[in-house]
Amino acid sequence: MNLRGRNKVSPEFSMSSMTDIVFLLLVFFLLTSPAITPDALDLILPKAKGKSTNQQKASVSITKDGAYYVNKERVSEYEIEKQLQSIFAGEKEPTLILRAEEGVPIEDAVFVMDIANKNSFKVVLAVRPN
Repeated sequence: MNLRGRNKVSPEFSMSSMTDIVFLLLVFFLLTSPAITPDALDLILPKAKGKSTNQQKASVSITKDGAYYVNKERVSEYEIEKQLQSIFAGEKEPTLILRAEEGVPIEDAVFVMDIANKNSFKVVLAVRPN
């Protein structure tokens, strides 16, 4: 006991509550992270640093085989623009996630970006964390 009548708390004791808080936060983020990830195909994306937290209503995925998907629905390249226009109807700031699988020709990605540019959609390129 010190002179004022209070007990000093040992550092080991005070760290146990901090460990509990960190553990609970870890569990919380592990449980909520699948809810944040949008519906997407299982593609191998190119690597890059940084990340985006934009919320979106639509994603366009391009496979190495040249197949196009709007969200999880396979569409022809001629149907992409019409699908996106119907999804983004009435949106103030429509944001499109472009998921081009590693090895996709740049022309395919530019084709989708051109559609987004014509319709004033914001485009975010999805990548794997580095």
